[in-house]
Amino acid sequence: MAQSIKMPALGESVTEGTVTAWLKQVGDTVEVDEPIVEVATDKVDSEVPSPIAGVLLEILVDEDETVDVGTEIARIGDASELGGGSAPAAPAATPEPAPAPAQTQAPAPAQASAPAPAADGELTEVKMPALGESVTEGTVTAWLKQVGDQVEADEPLVEVATDKVDSEVPSPVGGYLVEIRAQEDETVDVGSVIAVISSTAGASAPAPAPAAPAPVSAPAPTPAPTPAPAAPAPVAPPAPPAPPAPPAPPAPPAPAPADPVSAIHQKVASAAASGKLVQDAPGAPASVGYVTPLVRKLARELGVDLTQVQGSGVGGRIRKDDVLAAAQRPEPTPAAPAPAAQATPAPTPDPLRGTTEKMSRLRQTIARRMVDSLQTAAQLTTVVEVDVTKVAQLRAAKKDAFQAQHGSKLTFLPFFVKAATEALLAHPKINATINGNEVTYFDYENIGIAVDAPKGLMVPVIKNAGELSLAQIAQSINSLAANTREGTISPDELTGSTFTITNTGSGGALFDTPVLNMPEVAILGVGTIVKRPVVVKDADGAEAIAIHSMVYLALSYDHRLVDGADAARYLQAVKRRLEEGNFEADLGLDS
Repeated sequence: MAQSIKMPALGESVTEGTVTAWLKQVGDTVEVDEPIVEVATDKVDSEVPSPIAGVLLEILVDEDETVDVGTEIARIGDASELGGGSAPAAPAATPEPAPAPAQTQAPAPAQASAPAPAADGELTEVKMPALGESVTEGTVTAWLKQVGDQVEADEPLVEVATDKVDSEVPSPVGGYLVEIRAQEDETVDVGSVIAVISSTAGASAPAPAPAAPAPVSAPAPTPAPTPAPAAPAPVAPPAPPAPPAPPAPPAPPAPAPADPVSAIHQKVASAAASGKLVQDAPGAPASVGYVTPLVRKLARELGVDLTQVQGSGVGGRIRKDDVLAAAQRPEPTPAAPAPAAQATPAPTPDPLRGTTEKMSRLRQTIARRMVDSLQTAAQLTTVVEVDVTKVAQLRAAKKDAFQAQHGSKLTFLPFFVKAATEALLAHPKINATINGNEVTYFDYENIGIAVDAPKGLMVPVIKNAGELSLAQIAQSINSLAANTREGTISPDELTGSTFTITNTGSGGALFDTPVLNMPEVAILGVGTIVKRPVVVKDADGAEAIAIHSMVYLALSYDHRLVDGADAARYLQAVKRRLEEGNFEADLGLDS
């Protein structure tokens, strides 16, 4: 008989709780005391253990839904109570063949025909979308809905990832999710069916899975094996079928003993008394792992940077309350400079120390591309030193007026992008690509800008940068960088670059040897700007020592096409443009 799981009272004066994450899904086998759901209240987050062993038959409260204490949130029982969808659990738990024929004599045909009337609703297939040009496959990273859940049209259904971008895929129609065909971390081709949605509740999808077991049971002429292939059909846990409805009435007798349910309350109460509940841990730094779409949307609306939010949920998970608290937190006032004699505080150990985790999809892609780049191109790097004193003076004098007029900050990077883009016009070898034995020289400049995003290194693209003013370039850089870090960048904005610039100087590096962003043949690295004494000449040619702002520019290039002389000539063109510092007309400021 199915047993109800209710929202426990996690502390005195607590009247409601929020389901933050289901640790088990419909159809999963659970053991006694095994955590099945994470719940949160205003005071504490906790994992609720299962009072009995069995199969999770039904989830009655979705994630991020708040219900009163004592509300039934799930049902656990025997696998047979799943109806037609319980068959996969039955063979797993009881592999002996004897019980199967016993059930296939009369009840089996009735169960086999039961889904037929339930499938009266219109079925809609959800396919893996093409998230950008030249994208041929995608990986399912997280299902935002589970089998049996109701979905609205355009409601986020699943998160998918490609080599270029992560994105939420909305439901094409409203209805009920009746089948999941692509599991999390599974990679499928664009256009492949990943889920099925029905217009009515309780419908079952005509999964192609029965066709595969059919040949196995085909040799048996008797009708008894016929339901056997039907059993493995529901690969994913189906929606709560109509048959389980009758067993619901017997549920009321269960509260009479109240032992299993009260066991949960007693277990939670004892855990709270012993301090084993997961309390808020302000000292533990937040790790921006999976964040629910609701919380991510709220953060975007309030302008909250999730990487700066301390998660109070289980495992450091960021909740809605954390985002609201971060939005209300006043801007920190600049602290007074510490005395010179004060000792440097010891570094705080990172929580990743001593752990092992699976590489993210994006990190796997970066790793593969970097290795492919080094194995494909003959790469080397040429470095020049540039005096950017005039640029620094111009920026210091105009940055306030620039932000007031254009609504965007004026950093040093737009000056480097402008100079580098102009130099590409006279040096086409730097703005090209190799296709076998052919070379294509582009007649446009799409500049990729490497951005250190929370998920990893990404390269949004400024399209046709050669046609833009310095002010437009600055606005494009700020906009693309913000969208990349917030995770709202579109696939098209991450494709089509012909030349890449990486600003490693933002981290204090003097220079580096960047790896080519294939299939490009060159990438420019901009080092940090430092003031140091240099030898300069006055108008009369007399030499003197002065303090100037200096920077290193490092150009990595593919020696299959670009020679050292080509790289040097290109860098000298960029150097002259920057040292002249004649950018005032490009700022677009009213005189």
